[in-house]
Amino acid sequence: MFAVVRTGGKQYRVAAGDKIVIDRIEGEAGASVTLGDVLLAGEGSELRSAAGLTVAAEIIAQAKGEKVIVFKKRRRHNYRRRNGHRQLHTILKIVSVGGQSQQQSGDTVPAAQA
Repeated sequence: MFAVVRTGGKQYRVAAGDKIVIDRIEGEAGASVTLGDVLLAGEGSELRSAAGLTVAAEIIAQAKGEKVIVFKKRRRHNYRRRNGHRQLHTILKIVSVGGQSQQQSGDTVPAAQA
């Protein structure tokens, strides 16, 4: 089963056992997190309703990306600026896809209405 989740303004297609690199989220290595913003879910070519689905993941590491050089120059004005930037990343391992959220599983229909 796969799911498309949104985190950090980006969308990722994940399945159980996948490792993904996302923008930094809080947590120590070994901690478990749930990604609740599931946009799409399915198995094979069949799609399911993503309402109430969550994706469970485990934080493998907090890391930094490669350095990106930002160079600004204005010609003929003796203006040069050189900066570097390293983005903070979190590496996640997807544990399970498609677990029902606790809000959905807590809603039950009373026996009198059924």
